[in-house]
Amino acid sequence: MINEETDLLTRVGPGTPMGNLLRQYWIPALMASELAEQDGVPLRVRLLGENLIAFRDTSGRVGLLADHCSHRGASLFFGRNEDDGLRCVYHGWKYDVSGRCVDMPNEPPESNFQDRIRHPSYPCIEQAGVIWAYLGPRAKLPGLPELEWLSLPDSHLQHATMVRECNWVQALEGDIDSSHVSFLHRSLRLEDDVASNVNRAREQSKFWEYEHNDRSPWLEVVPTEYGVTYGARRNAEADTYYWRIAQFLLPFFTMIPPIGPRAGVGTRIWVPIDDEHTMYWSVSANPLRPLSTEERSRWGTGAPLAGDYLPATSDWLGRWRLAANSASDYGIDRERQRTGTYTGITGTNLQDQAMTESMGPIYDRSREHLGGADAMIIQFRRRIADAAIALRDQGIVPPGVDDPSVYRVRPASVVLPREANWIKAAHEYLVSRPGVPVASI
Repeated sequence: MINEETDLLTRVGPGTPMGNLLRQYWIPALMASELAEQDGVPLRVRLLGENLIAFRDTSGRVGLLADHCSHRGASLFFGRNEDDGLRCVYHGWKYDVSGRCVDMPNEPPESNFQDRIRHPSYPCIEQAGVIWAYLGPRAKLPGLPELEWLSLPDSHLQHATMVRECNWVQALEGDIDSSHVSFLHRSLRLEDDVASNVNRAREQSKFWEYEHNDRSPWLEVVPTEYGVTYGARRNAEADTYYWRIAQFLLPFFTMIPPIGPRAGVGTRIWVPIDDEHTMYWSVSANPLRPLSTEERSRWGTGAPLAGDYLPATSDWLGRWRLAANSASDYGIDRERQRTGTYTGITGTNLQDQAMTESMGPIYDRSREHLGGADAMIIQFRRRIADAAIALRDQGIVPPGVDDPSVYRVRPASVVLPREANWIKAAHEYLVSRPGVPVASI
């Protein structure tokens, strides 16, 4: 039996408190490249437990319609995408991107029945290579979150996506857990940690040294107007601390601390497909210059992040599934675990995936024993639960919905004097500023 808190956090379908909260925001639905062709093949998309059909019409507009035709319930996935609409092949009813029935050929020509039909549909916006959908109740749509990378040219951006077979909260929490990086993602020897990151600048070796030598960071967690931020403090030199400052932005954005002079303004997005599956987005961007060919190769397919993909299928969960998964124990190499790396699993994202999925689709949080290192996890859960309850009980609009400018923030990796107040000392690094490099060691 799942406890009440777990149920509140993880159930995202229509009418649930968390589902209603998430529907207040624009949601990444799919990559624009997945609907590259006008009048192309429709695509099954599941968002927040709803089965939807995405298509790009003759004029290039994107539609996102409820799966079942408003006539007799046949799936619009089999529809004909033609002449600025999606036509059900059962009886020929045709819908435009707004859900308006624009043709009803099985009714007499003089009938006005089609004018009374409005098929469920959701508005979409294309921005920065992402198709965003709004599943909420507002007739006047809120603005997109003003994340820094949303205003950058395509040449400065790279996306990768992959399915995680667990609920969205469970998946997201792995990203805001600072202490696990000293264990899950490390090699058994410091020199191997440095050597395994040969693509990084030499000065970054200090990062691995701090992580390797201080495995129990001191966490300070601060609620913000957009979510929660934390500073994870580790010992650096005799008179300095190394601070990893990460961000959680409502409802499902995370920004982990960057590393090195080539670091960008990456964002992770944890979109609930349904209660038990999550679409993980990794957006890598450089605010100062176009990405190099090597960076695009490294980030573009998702393979360096977590392994190769299985062939895509047309079912609801058929996109962006990893070949290394629970069925293959994520490719764990026990000899490598014994002699080389802490896990024997290749790649930080695949390591995270193995841990969060190994808990099961929805882990019962009443069985946990959280300590000081879990302060961010505790605050994150409180923040989203409070926002969902405030919306349900008092109609309070969640943070960021009416003020997209609050998303103009960054994470940072900085070394500060030990006597410094990290919030004040790092404040300038945590603000999105065009043309200014990201703060990272």
